[in-house]
Amino acid sequence: MRPADSWKDYELLDATGGNRLERWGETILIRPDPQVVWKTEKQSPLWAKADAIYHRSNQGGGEWEFFSRLPEKWVIAHEALRFYVRPTGFKHTGLFPEQAANWVWMAEKLRQSGRKDLRVLNLFGYTGGATLACAQAGAHVTHVDAAKGMVQWAKENRELTQLPETSCRWIVEDALRFVQREIRRGNSYDGILMDPPSYGRGPGGEVWKLENELYGLIDTCAQVLSPEPLFFLVNSYTTGFQASVLSNIIEKCVVSRFGGQVDSQELCLPVSTGGVLPCGATGRWFRA
Repeated sequence: MRPADSWKDYELLDATGGNRLERWGETILIRPDPQVVWKTEKQSPLWAKADAIYHRSNQGGGEWEFFSRLPEKWVIAHEALRFYVRPTGFKHTGLFPEQAANWVWMAEKLRQSGRKDLRVLNLFGYTGGATLACAQAGAHVTHVDAAKGMVQWAKENRELTQLPETSCRWIVEDALRFVQREIRRGNSYDGILMDPPSYGRGPGGEVWKLENELYGLIDTCAQVLSPEPLFFLVNSYTTGFQASVLSNIIEKCVVSRFGGQVDSQELCLPVSTGGVLPCGATGRWFRA
């Protein structure tokens, strides 16, 4: 497992009974998590001091219940990176803290390469955590997400982190269509990362299911890797989608072209009261 254990402004305080108790800066939130299937006694006294809790609805979705008056958004940091977080619909806060393990890894790969003018492609880039990590490490990052609001949020995080405007390129578009166009243009990238959804709809209303689309997506993206790429990273939060599946796909699509090594494992968050919380799988390809 790969623990995201480099945080100071985020902490998973406790987890039990389908919920996780988290500290985001100075704010305490309770959010549901389907991986928390154990029903042990609550060990942290901060359960009773939460500022807000997200309640799921039987009809889908849910809503926040606030016990304290919170600002619309606030700032947390991970090393030199700065992010706005805020409670949003569907229990989210605008950041997946377990991804810090990948941010650190990619930044190390970029810095250790000793190369300049590196280009990174971040697909399904959300609010830009990985984008900022790679840009902070010296790469020029193309950030792609079909949701205009998420791209705007990522831009605000870039400004908050005080990275140069020229360090990132922002694209609001379907990820696969963008990559197909980059192939026709002859563009290439030294690193690619993606965090595709489990389920969604494409630009023409077509249904997207990760298990049906992931192989084709990775195979297409491998075609825009530069002749000497540094890394290729895939995340999956789909329940039942094992890390070994990611390894198999990456080996067939990337290793077959470039050699190198694949290391796929579960991501996890350490729980302050003991144990870890699994947070999906991640597959990493890198040069040996």
